Amino acid sequence: MAHLPDTLDVMTSHKTPQTMKPATAAKKLGVYLEATPAEFQEGVVSRDELNALQADPPEWLRELRRNGPHPRPVIAAKLRISISGLTRGGVTDPLTTAQIDALKADSPDWLRRERATQTEVRNEAVRIEAAKAEPRRPRS
Repeated sequence: MAHLPDTLDVMTSHKTPQTMKPATAAKKLGVYLEATPAEFQEGVVSRDELNALQADPPEWLRELRRNGPHPRPVIAAKLRISISGLTRGGVTDPLTTAQIDALKADSPDWLRRERATQTEVRNEAVRIEAAKAEPRRPRS
């Protein structure tokens, strides 16, 4: 009987780093891809590189996180509304931190409505979780 190599040995000896597309890495970093440096946009990012960027962000990443332009999920979080609420409010492009701050200060009607909606959604989620946590009483 021929000796077969141990499958685990074969798999671990040729380990290649897990990589991701720049768009995926930008999403995980919470930054707008088109605002990142060209070398970031054109390459692939390994899991180790992503971890290094998160642990010790370079100046360009700190600047993007601080001033933007920000992607829609970050804008929505900063405004305390949903991404759908951004669309309903007509916000379709990335915004800078200054633009987000101006929106907060102006507090247009659509933003107030979306914040109220988001508050209702969160309250309902809390109510549902509380109802799930209550012990069920047996029917008599």
